[in-house]
Amino acid sequence: MKLLNLRAAFIAAPLLVLAYGVIRILDGLDGERGPGLAWTTGHLAFVAALLLFVPIYWRLRRMAGGGALATATATAGTVGVAALVGQFGIDLVVGFMSADHAAMSVLFDRVQAVPGVSFAVYDVLPSLFYVGQLALVTQLAAQRRVKLWTPVLVLADLALPFVDKDLIPLGALCLLVSFVPLARASAAVAPARPAAVYA
Repeated sequence: MKLLNLRAAFIAAPLLVLAYGVIRILDGLDGERGPGLAWTTGHLAFVAALLLFVPIYWRLRRMAGGGALATATATAGTVGVAALVGQFGIDLVVGFMSADHAAMSVLFDRVQAVPGVSFAVYDVLPSLFYVGQLALVTQLAAQRRVKLWTPVLVLADLALPFVDKDLIPLGALCLLVSFVPLARASAAVAPARPAAVYA
């Protein structure tokens, strides 16, 4: 990915998460979420954000020096992205196949009853998306490549939806504020190790 596009990804990803959060709130104003245009649009926005996080993670890895720890956390984050894309893909398919919210619930129960699905796309592997993200930014803060408040804002973005999913837009704004300096820093060539170790 070209540097200019990569810098844009740091801004676009939180904005897409913000869009998802706002659409999700609007979708629930009638007391139910999905199926329909809002459900589909919101989920597509979040999937687009997730896909942008892959190059972001690997750029953060390079910014952190490209060592074993940075590589492990970037890999974990990427696995988490794949798991969440699977989860949101299931949501989209269920939405397309269902006539109403009750029908969606029936299909979700069937999907989640399949052995391994809960582990892979709901309960365990998706957490790596959050762990990888926070770990990479924390490494950068420890190396003084970003301000100490950067991982605090990232943690706020990750924690707020667990308090209340309607706080996703607020968390996305925290992420945007934390990612703006990261976008600028990503353009600076300041390797911590010889260039030969970089992918």
